[in-house]
Amino acid sequence: MVLFSCNGDYNLYHSFWFSGKEAFKMKGLKQFFTGFKKGMGIFGYGIAILINSALLLIVYLVGVALTSIFAKLFDKHFLDMNLSKERITYWSDLNLKKKPIGSYYRQF
Repeated sequence: MVLFSCNGDYNLYHSFWFSGKEAFKMKGLKQFFTGFKKGMGIFGYGIAILINSALLLIVYLVGVALTSIFAKLFDKHFLDMNLSKERITYWSDLNLKKKPIGSYYRQF
């Protein structure tokens, strides 16, 4: 990483920063507010990444980790992965039977 020089010959190669020449040309009020706006955008982007990461971590710990811990404590299996010798597939039988045609009309 290269730091700014006083005459603005060096550039700082970073995805969100300006080149060295742009950093030392803050002469007018309009340029100041333009730079301020860009800087606040960069700051907001960084804060958003931190906040989103923290919130997703909390959701994962509460939603996934606690569910997994309680499922193991109460010996709950959400998927039936035990395959007996008489079954040749993991698909479960739903015991669907044919109904009379009248029961399919106006179901709701």
